[in-house]
Amino acid sequence: MSEQPFRSVQPVRFDTKIAVVLRDDLEPWQRLNVTAFLVSGLGTEIPEVIGEPYEDADAVAYLPMFRQPVLVFEGSKETLKAAHARALSRALPRAVFTSDLFTTGNDRDNRAAVRAVSTGDLDLVGLAVYGPRNAVDKVVKGARMHH
Repeated sequence: MSEQPFRSVQPVRFDTKIAVVLRDDLEPWQRLNVTAFLVSGLGTEIPEVIGEPYEDADAVAYLPMFRQPVLVFEGSKETLKAAHARALSRALPRAVFTSDLFTTGNDRDNRAAVRAVSTGDLDLVGLAVYGPRNAVDKVVKGARMHH
């Protein structure tokens, strides 16, 4: 039996981590929406997180995606606030989603809603962070893996 062409012999290990922390009281549709919005910010500002374009056996091209897994965590409002403070103190690239963004319908209004609230008063429902594995682990401390 021949080896599958897409299977790697050695596991790929990353010294960085992409993590999303969601507030644990979100509805399922909100969790999906928040996660999608948050990770889109990382891909636009940190080009090294994006892998190569995809192509199927018929040479149909597809957009590139993240080169590594996105780990999704959940926690209380307080856990999210603490994770945000740790991400800021470590100056890690981050994206935020606040509860106000559920009532807006476009990027301009989203940015205005975040801009209207001071850092300590943001009603965070989601946070995405990227950086060295150990630093991201410290940021998400207290949150649990989402399942």
